[in-house]
Amino acid sequence: MSSGVATDVETWSAQALAALRSLTGRPNDEFRDGQLAAIQAVAFRRERVLVVQRTGWGKSAVYFVATKMLRDARSGPTIIVSPLLALMRNQIAAGREAGLNIVTINSTNNDDWFQITEDLADDKIDALLVAPERFANQEFLDDVLPNLAPRAGLFVVDEVHCISDWGHDFRPDYRRIGRLLELLPKNVPVLGTTATANDRVVNDVTAQLGESITTIRGPLDRESLRLDAISMPSRAHRLAWLSEIIPTLEGTGIVYCLTVNDAHRLAEWLRNEGIAAESYAADLSTDTKTRLEDRLLRNDLKVLCATSALGMGYDKPDLGFVIHYQSPGSPISYYQQVGRAGRAIPNAVGILLSGSEDSDIQEWFMQTAFPSRPEAETLIELLEKRADWTSLPAIEERVNLRRGRLQQMLKVLEVEGVVERNGMKYRRTLKKWTYPEERLAKINAARRIEQDAMLKYISSDICLMQILRGLLDDPESVPCGRCTRCVERPYSVDADRGTVGRARDFLRGRPLTFEPRKQYSGGSKIPENRRVEQGRALGVWNDGGWGSETRDGKEAGEFSDALVAALVETVKAARLSPKPAWVTDIPSLRAPTLVLSLAQRLADGLGIPYVASIAKVRESQPQSTRANSAQQHSNVATSFEVAGEVPSGPVILIDDLVDSRWTMTVVGEALLEAGSGAVHPVVLAVTTPG
Repeated sequence: MSSGVATDVETWSAQALAALRSLTGRPNDEFRDGQLAAIQAVAFRRERVLVVQRTGWGKSAVYFVATKMLRDARSGPTIIVSPLLALMRNQIAAGREAGLNIVTINSTNNDDWFQITEDLADDKIDALLVAPERFANQEFLDDVLPNLAPRAGLFVVDEVHCISDWGHDFRPDYRRIGRLLELLPKNVPVLGTTATANDRVVNDVTAQLGESITTIRGPLDRESLRLDAISMPSRAHRLAWLSEIIPTLEGTGIVYCLTVNDAHRLAEWLRNEGIAAESYAADLSTDTKTRLEDRLLRNDLKVLCATSALGMGYDKPDLGFVIHYQSPGSPISYYQQVGRAGRAIPNAVGILLSGSEDSDIQEWFMQTAFPSRPEAETLIELLEKRADWTSLPAIEERVNLRRGRLQQMLKVLEVEGVVERNGMKYRRTLKKWTYPEERLAKINAARRIEQDAMLKYISSDICLMQILRGLLDDPESVPCGRCTRCVERPYSVDADRGTVGRARDFLRGRPLTFEPRKQYSGGSKIPENRRVEQGRALGVWNDGGWGSETRDGKEAGEFSDALVAALVETVKAARLSPKPAWVTDIPSLRAPTLVLSLAQRLADGLGIPYVASIAKVRESQPQSTRANSAQQHSNVATSFEVAGEVPSGPVILIDDLVDSRWTMTVVGEALLEAGSGAVHPVVLAVTTPG
């Protein structure tokens, strides 16, 4: 060690405390229970350590103080693997306050890579933050890692539960970390940190980071949190209740939603009710998300309605409340999200609302998490037959998976060494692979147990914090004396009838548009004179408004008069141009009268004729079962033909649902080629799950 760092543990620990106070800027700060022990294990004894501590405990302080101590002892830079850009931004700001030079290499700062590489070589950088995906980037592997790994002073895996596919937030690229550890010198300490790991996840992480790892695990109680769980099936009731309760809560907060649509819709409703609310989801740009994070930090917003995209690592110590609009799929996920509240204030609120749609959404998430055996084997067989680089679009033509799921599976196979990637092309390696059916069955069984645990949490009449801690295998779980099962709820779960009525009208009063297809699945452009117009829909399938009435109508075999009347008014209000002169429908062999009746009633309501112009000549699978664009296009390309009169005027082409937009595209193109005017697609609901 250098002369500036003590060699006896007592003096060394005093120096570590001074480093902590420098980090926090508070001269009287003390270590929390377990922090010093973790720092000593990593930076003094240079061990491999797994830290499992509650949210807000200060895990980042452990690796920043450890980095400071190791750098003062002339060790090399710390490598911190961090899963999200939002988390990185917070970590960089916190580290720099402690006088550490922390930088990141990620997909948004390629122009800085060369200078960062130079500074690493000159030992000017104390810590490098990277996402696990960097370990799949050839430029990083060739230009940065070979010079960095042999000199590393500490290797940190933040949110280490992501390494485990038993965890709630598995990231395939985290699997690369085990192989990366082999590149480090044997004496380099390794630190894994998480707040969300039960015994099963801890065991899996330990197996991957090394059996000799030291585990430091603390109690998971959050003394500032007052928990509540309320079953509130109706979306309209939840919207109304939230608009009434949020203004009464102290401070600012987050409302978590399971889907992107719900996050955007809830924020719009709250704004309409006079609440400073914005939505935050994965479909926003990085700049927009950064701006929203900053606005919440500055208390410019009362509430941010967010999906899990506002996840690990977002740190606002004075966050006053976290509410869940729907129930997460696991206790671990819920604990992590609700734990954002009350980290540095004495009182905060965590409320879980449960809706009638929760189980359907969770089932969809689970069913789409990993491809089925036939889907996976089709992919492997395709790559084996091609025996050379195959592009992603070429794979999509043969494999019925949405692009996101397909890329996720290819990434898993790449991490396991079964395929290799070159840009957007893939090829099979010689490594043997069999579908992990038994393991996936166990994972799905565990997921269902977790979903059942959340249902029991919501309906339980015993302490909520005690239940939550027990579900996370905390041996010290006891009644908290704070939650609404321990003490009386200080607010009503009822909502004003007038507000509920406005919420119901809001859910029903948001017609949507959807854009026409502009390219064929092979990539060539659809000529403008063969494209349909922008489409109209009453809502989203099972959205608590007209989308739910659409579901009810399909189940009953007939759509209600109220639903048809709403569609008539929506079409009239849209002032479609050029003005429609007639209506036709997309026929179905499975339910031949359902959409036909809808089309005829719409035509009557608009005062224009219905004309049967399209015939279905081949039974096709529902578009919802076709997962990517190539498969969806192929599924309907030869299923319909013009079989009747085609008037020359503009036409409304009606169906009950739209999923891929290929049915509308193919049938609309046929009508245009047969001499119709502009084709206006109209549906009751879009099926977009997110």
